[in-house]
Amino acid sequence: MPQTGKTLPIIEIDERSGFCFGVVNAISKAEEELQKGSPLYCLGDIVHNSAEVERLEAKGMQTICHADLDRLPDSRVLLRAHGEPPSTYEAARRNNITIIDATCPVVLKLQQRIKSAYDKAKAEGSNGQIVIYGRRMHAEVNGLVGQTEGTAVVIESVDDLDRIDFSRPVSLYSQTTKSLEGFQHIIAELGRRMQPGVRFDYTDTICRSVENRAGHLRDFASRHDVILFVAGAKSSNGKILFSHCHDTNTRSWLIPGPEYLKAEWLSDARSIGICGATSTPSWLMEQVAEKAAELCASAHN
Repeated sequence: MPQTGKTLPIIEIDERSGFCFGVVNAISKAEEELQKGSPLYCLGDIVHNSAEVERLEAKGMQTICHADLDRLPDSRVLLRAHGEPPSTYEAARRNNITIIDATCPVVLKLQQRIKSAYDKAKAEGSNGQIVIYGRRMHAEVNGLVGQTEGTAVVIESVDDLDRIDFSRPVSLYSQTTKSLEGFQHIIAELGRRMQPGVRFDYTDTICRSVENRAGHLRDFASRHDVILFVAGAKSSNGKILFSHCHDTNTRSWLIPGPEYLKAEWLSDARSIGICGATSTPSWLMEQVAEKAAELCASAHN
């Protein structure tokens, strides 16, 4: 039987969700270079969102891996916002590759800080350790570790702290998209374990354009009956930001796109909030909004 007397839910797209500056810059550079003609190669997914990658590939961009650099002499290669280790620039020089560098300024500054700290310790003969709080093998973290000639210790949680020698000096940094709360937890626990008199310093390198979204998303999630969080499976900050939504509102769902939306999630919802990661394009959130409206209208009729 058709449902009667029910009002269709309000659907709101969070205006502060979507691409951060670094991703906007990388995609802008890609589109600018594509206008000059193909081929344009991108080293790794330009953004951790398959729908946006496919959109740019349809325009002529080709996604490659590091092993491909030696077979693409005299080509144009875009480096995404995550940044790259020095070995990538050396491979490009060796193969006469033109680099279009779209490394995020926040990531670039962090790379420079780590390299400076590493070079100084090496010149002084220090036995200090560079420690990076981040996701092992993440593209950004690989670029950061590369600044230390592969010697940096990567920790993903307090469970990894045993990989550190607490009798040696430690300089701690963080992947830019990690949570500030998690970083502070690592700082406190590392400080507790360091041997007396051994130097321990840390630098807060977390990107505030990501961190500042957490509080906003908690508020956004609290104002809606249902939250549809749109993010690619590879998005690191997507998982972090979604967790803030879900902690606030258990009727929060993480989906890559509109085809994953289920009608039962929306039942009895008076308001639906749609938001996403810093790697989520606005057009994809709009498609999810359209699909949600379609499913609600079908249930209403």
